[in-house]
Amino acid sequence: MPKKDKFQSAEWVTFRPEIKVHDCTVRDGGLMNDHKFNDDFVRKVYQACVAAGVDYMELGYKASKKIFKTDEHGPWKFCDEDYVRKIVGDNDTDLKLSVMADAERTDFKEDILPKDQSVIDCIRVACYVHQIPTAIDMIVDAHDKGYETTLNLMAISTVPEFELDKALEVVAKSPVDVLYIVDSYGSLYGEQIDDLVDRFMNAGKGHKKEIGVHTHNNQQLAFSNTIAAIIKGATRLDATIMGLGRGAGNCHMELLLSFLKNPKYKERAILQCAQDTILPMRKEMDWGYSIPYMITGVLNEHPRDAIKVRESSNPDDYVAFFDMMHE
Repeated sequence: MPKKDKFQSAEWVTFRPEIKVHDCTVRDGGLMNDHKFNDDFVRKVYQACVAAGVDYMELGYKASKKIFKTDEHGPWKFCDEDYVRKIVGDNDTDLKLSVMADAERTDFKEDILPKDQSVIDCIRVACYVHQIPTAIDMIVDAHDKGYETTLNLMAISTVPEFELDKALEVVAKSPVDVLYIVDSYGSLYGEQIDDLVDRFMNAGKGHKKEIGVHTHNNQQLAFSNTIAAIIKGATRLDATIMGLGRGAGNCHMELLLSFLKNPKYKERAILQCAQDTILPMRKEMDWGYSIPYMITGVLNEHPRDAIKVRESSNPDDYVAFFDMMHE
């Protein structure tokens, strides 16, 4: 039996075939413009993900039309089957497609079709810790309909440890495929990521759960925190092209693919999309690291106040914002 190369198990070696990359550009970016991206934009991101060998692409939400008005939000808030197929057809590619379903904001029993009637492959259920019972109902429903599923536990930096452990114990017994750590406020550091991945992996032992990570860039740590999660054993990684996303944005796809060193990923296609499709949006949209987002990240606060100041007539009055947040 050939001796195993000592470097194959080195923790800095990132070419691990079990790692899957999940593009969230359209879904997370849609939080900035009420999901009103035009078809051409979504099609170009889709084509870039296919060409780059990305594993999953998240198109948007499956939001309740009883709660959210269709004339106030774009089509990617709802991801109706016919509309999705306008862009992807039957998606005869290796790229899998996902949508996000928010707990208590999705009519999941009616609006999520059986898998054999949908081009969607994966339902990502997003919830806060107090919504775990509802989230599990949604996961069971999606699983029974034939979908892959993830549980994206939001605002995890605000959850007490004992409450998190209890929640994970319950969720691990559900049929969910992937448990996601979501740093909603961009407040976590590498040591905290290490601890969280350990907790999630311990909870998932014996239940065949993968661990995923979704990071925000308030403290310019989205990429490094994703690397920390990889080293500890996470295998599902979220990113967006040029970090596109509300507030400080997300882990950059172009950075992540370059880091992973997996020859199946072709980052040139992502760079082309960044140059031609995402970069021009800078003239109309504000996202990415700035000091107000840093301040909310350090304080472990939702970025809503930073978003307001960035949209105000004094977006760079950092001291006034600092003082306001420390009152």
